[in-house]
Amino acid sequence: MTTVGTTLVIGATGTTGSRTAAQLTAAGHRVKAASRRGTPVGDAEPVPFDWHAPDTHTAALDGVDRVYLIPPVGDSDPAAVMLPFLRQARSIGVGRAVLLSSSAIPAGGPAVGTVHQALPGLFQEWAVLRPSWFMQNFTGAHTHGRSIRDDGTIWTATGSGRVAFVDAEDIAAVAVRALTDERAPDTDLVLTGPEALGHDDIATIITEVTGRPVAHRRLTYEQMRDRLTAELPVEFAALLADMDRAIAAGAEDRVTDTVQRLTGRAPRSFRALLEAETRCGS
Repeated sequence: MTTVGTTLVIGATGTTGSRTAAQLTAAGHRVKAASRRGTPVGDAEPVPFDWHAPDTHTAALDGVDRVYLIPPVGDSDPAAVMLPFLRQARSIGVGRAVLLSSSAIPAGGPAVGTVHQALPGLFQEWAVLRPSWFMQNFTGAHTHGRSIRDDGTIWTATGSGRVAFVDAEDIAAVAVRALTDERAPDTDLVLTGPEALGHDDIATIITEVTGRPVAHRRLTYEQMRDRLTAELPVEFAALLADMDRAIAAGAEDRVTDTVQRLTGRAPRSFRALLEAETRCGS
C-alpha cells in the first residue's frame, strides 16, 4: 500500500461505512467520518454531512484526497445530489473515489447506476463496489433482521432464487484496498460470499445455529412491493421488489473470487458469521 492523505467516508455510521472507517484507522490512515449528526466513529474525525444539505459538503471535503461514497438511503434518483458533490470534490483536488453500488445494478442502470456510469469521467482513480446482498441484513436493523426477531419470518419475492450473500466486513476490506492501494482498480468489482444460498437455506441455517425456528415466506412481486411501501417511498419499494423478482429469475446466482483476489483471504460464510455473532451475543 502507498501512503495516502485523508479519506472521507460518507455514511460512516452505516453497515459498510463504519467498518471501512474502522479498518482504515486501524491501518494508520487518516479518516473523516461523515454522517448527518457528525457522530464520532472510533479514531476518525467526525464531520456533519447530509447529501441533501449542500452547505455541509465543503467542510466535509476540506483536506480530503479520496472519498468512499455511500448513496443517500431510499433515494431512487441519487445522481441528482451525488453528481454535483462529485464535481465539487474533483474541483478541489480529490483524486480517487470509491462508490458503493450493488451487484444488481450495472453501470447506466437505475438509481446509483447513473453515478457509476459517470464516475470514470470524473476521477482518474476510481472503483465501484458491487456487492451482493449483505449477510447483516438478517442480523441487523434491516427489514429481514427485524422480521426474524419479531416473528421468525423472512418475507421475499425471491422464490427459490439464490444469492451469494456477502459479509459487510469483507466489503469494507475490499473498500480499504480500493482506497489505499498504490493503483486504484479503475473498474467495477462484483463482491460475493463463498456460496449461493436461497432464502430457504438462510432460514434453515439461522434455525440450526440459533435454535430459534425461522421460516421463509414467499410473496408475489406485488405483495412484496406493497409490504415495502409501508416503510419506503413507493418508487424505491418497487425497485427493491423488482430486485427480488430478478433474484427469483437467477440474476444473483453467482460466486466471484474478488474478495479473495483483493484481500488475500477467503470471504466469510453466512454460517460462520452467524456463529460468531451468536457467540458474541451469548
